[in-house]
Amino acid sequence: MGATVIGSQFTPLSMTTQTPIRVAVTGAAGNIGYALLWRIASGDCFGTNQPVILQLLEIPPGMQRLDGVIMELRDSAFPLVHDIIGTDNAEIAFNDADAIFLVGSRPRTKDMDRSDLVAANGPIFVGQGKAIDAVASRNVKVITVGNPCNTNALIASANAPGISSRQFTAMTRLDQNRAVGLMAQRAGVPASKVQDVFIWGNHANTMYPDPRFGTVDGKSATDLFDSDWLQGSFLDTVATRGKSIIMARGASSAASAASAAVDHMRDWWQGSNGRIVSVSLRSEGWYGVPEGIVFSFPCRCEGGQVTVVEDLPVDAFAQAKIDENVAALLEERDAVSDLLG
Repeated sequence: MGATVIGSQFTPLSMTTQTPIRVAVTGAAGNIGYALLWRIASGDCFGTNQPVILQLLEIPPGMQRLDGVIMELRDSAFPLVHDIIGTDNAEIAFNDADAIFLVGSRPRTKDMDRSDLVAANGPIFVGQGKAIDAVASRNVKVITVGNPCNTNALIASANAPGISSRQFTAMTRLDQNRAVGLMAQRAGVPASKVQDVFIWGNHANTMYPDPRFGTVDGKSATDLFDSDWLQGSFLDTVATRGKSIIMARGASSAASAASAAVDHMRDWWQGSNGRIVSVSLRSEGWYGVPEGIVFSFPCRCEGGQVTVVEDLPVDAFAQAKIDENVAALLEERDAVSDLLG
């Protein structure tokens, strides 16, 4: 069946003379994609002077809904949006892409465990990895949002051998933002006052929000909050926040996930200004984490590059959490070994 393509050749006036970048979003008509697109189009992600061409991917049954999303984007008349392309063909969506948000994936249902989710979504990311390898910019920046995002990022990267594995990342920024929000709420300060709290491991309930290097309004987080809270209620609340949101609103996190994806890509693209942020990368042995799994590390971003902060001490509690996440991710990797090329 031939590819379906919606739109294109839409070029409104812009206040900038910069060359547009091509930004691909998969699952673009879904709840996260819908929330994400307006943030990208407004300049929140790549900068208020950076025009974009949006290349939006959906599965064939979602194309009518995507048509409606594109209508709304056009009706919003964003000056930075130079063109919009909607398609069900990955090679069209990823063609010359400078940044890719891999959002679309099969959602987890109540009768599925995590291994079922890995098995269901793995093949999607094989195809998308191959398409990225075939047609995307050699300098493309890829963030994987669709779950299980760490292992999906690994699958996509393994199937794109022509692109550096460092250009494939997975999103644990949502976990970081949840941790920051909880600390800010408890301290009675804006979230902007909380710095350098980051995530180790997997985007799952095993992830570890490390408070030891964090500050709250300039004060050490570990001095401000007692260890019982940090290793108890704080940790548990961050780990189960997604489930709590589903129970409260009857649907999974969408706006907060989109916002975290914007934060992740914005810092990667524009720099984190010296702040430590959470990025899941294919391990090169940092902190003793085995090579060949995508793991969240403390990172800084500068000049379009992500660098792992390698000199942080690891105490016994953090090490136990790192080891727990390593074990989980090795198990996931082994479950998809046939998809890794």
